[in-house]
Amino acid sequence: AIQDNHDERADIHQRLKSFDPSGALNSVFARRNLKSAGQLLMELTVPQFDKAILVAADLLAFFHDRLKVMLKDQGARHDLVDAVLGAGGNSDDLLSIVNRVHALSAFLSTEDGLNLLAGNRRAANILKAEEKKDGAIAGAVDAAALKEPEEKALADMLAKVEPALQTALAADDYQGAMQRMATLRPAVDAFFDKILVNADDAALRLNRLRLLSKLRAATAGVADLSRIAG
Repeated sequence: AIQDNHDERADIHQRLKSFDPSGALNSVFARRNLKSAGQLLMELTVPQFDKAILVAADLLAFFHDRLKVMLKDQGARHDLVDAVLGAGGNSDDLLSIVNRVHALSAFLSTEDGLNLLAGNRRAANILKAEEKKDGAIAGAVDAAALKEPEEKALADMLAKVEPALQTALAADDYQGAMQRMATLRPAVDAFFDKILVNADDAALRLNRLRLLSKLRAATAGVADLSRIAG
C-alpha cells in the first residue's frame, strides 16, 4: 500500500510538472498554465486530491525554477530574479515577474538606480545590525521629532513617493514604479551625507531608524534589493 501511494504521488507530481511556463510566457496569457494546473487538481478524485496537496505546495517553486533558467538563457541576472521573487507580490503571475525583472535591470543600468541601490543597502545594513540587538524597528516616524533638513526631506519624499509607487505597482506599471523610486535618490544621498543615524539621543536615533525602515519598506514592494549582488 505504501508503494502504491508513492507511485500515485509520483504520477501526480509528473503530471503537474508537465505544464511548461516558458511556452506560456510567449503570449499575454501567461497565467493560463497555472490555471491549467489548478484545473488538473480539480479533476482529481478526493483521495488523489489529498495526495496532490502534498505535491502542489512545490508547484510554484518549480515554476520559479523553470522561469529562472529561461530568463538566464535570455541574459537576465539571476540575482535580479531572486530580488523580484523576494518582494512576494504577484509571485504566481509569471508575466509580471518577467516584466519586473526587465524593469529592474533597466533601472540598475542608470546612475540613479545604482546610487539608490547603494543607499538602500546601507539602510538595510544599519537596520539589520540594530534589529539583531534590539528586535524589529517598530512604530511610525514622528514627524515632529525630525530636526535636520535632510531627514525632513527624506520623510517628505517618502510620503509623496509611497502612494505613487503603490499605484504604479497595482497597475503593473513597473517602469513607472522604477521612475518613482529614482526620485528618492537625491534625498537618500543627502540623508547619508549629513545625518548620523546612531545619534546619542535614544529617541532621535530610534526615529531615524524608523525612517530607514520606511525607506526599506517602500522599495521592498518592487524588489528585495538586499538580494542584488555587487
